[in-house]
Amino acid sequence: MQHKLYAGEGVYRLVDAARLAATRYANSLERRSALIPLTLNRQIGAIAVAWAGVFLLASVPKLLFPATPLHGPADMLAIGLPYLLIAFAPIAGYGIAAGSFPGGVLTAQPGVRLAVYGKWRRLSVLEARKQPAYGPAGFMASMLVGLLLNVVLRSFEFLLAVPALGNHAPDWGQALFHLMAADVVVMSFFYMVCFVMALRNVPYFPRMLLFTWTLDIAIQMIIARQLGGMAELPLSVADSLNSLLHGNITKVMISAFVWLPYLILSDRVNVTYRLRLRD
Repeated sequence: MQHKLYAGEGVYRLVDAARLAATRYANSLERRSALIPLTLNRQIGAIAVAWAGVFLLASVPKLLFPATPLHGPADMLAIGLPYLLIAFAPIAGYGIAAGSFPGGVLTAQPGVRLAVYGKWRRLSVLEARKQPAYGPAGFMASMLVGLLLNVVLRSFEFLLAVPALGNHAPDWGQALFHLMAADVVVMSFFYMVCFVMALRNVPYFPRMLLFTWTLDIAIQMIIARQLGGMAELPLSVADSLNSLLHGNITKVMISAFVWLPYLILSDRVNVTYRLRLRD
């Protein structure tokens, strides 16, 4: 009997030790994640400019060897301008959002709450800032990185999947090239706006992200409708386009499925962006 008691105490000690180790590891990750937004806040301008340079450099083969021949400056402009817009869209998004929401300046809370699930008590700005859960650390830091990666992946997906088609391409080719480029430009702009709003604790960030997800899906559907209505669109191109657009929608839906519950229920999100604490 005494041996069983000793064995039981040993198990409890192991469980307590494992729990303590897990807590320490979680706290260590939390402290490390808090460095991510600080670093990004200092370096994001340089990162955006560097990204534009990298993308333009990667675009050079497309510009030198387009899928359609070039016959003058107009053709060069028709092909080159979309790549320039894609490169500078994140910079524009960052600049406009950073100018609209300067660091350290408080933004008023929305008058109407959309996230009403749960019981919460309001916090003043000073009370919220004293909370350990205040600021875009933890999983929010992962979301910040994810928003930046979204811009990078969507842009390189365009480089790899869409040929450079100029004024001498068929109508469906010109429409494909310009619609897909416009998609990347618009979404890179808005995902960067979301990034800045999240980084600077702007209360409207969750709503802007929801709007951006909705806009992303809507644009994929618009492209499918516009190009799908062209009778001359080759079947092989239509199949590839369908896979690309379906993949974009699927990625947005997965992101929303993963992050929406977090945006609604997370203590960190509610303290940081809604100034309220679970009651």
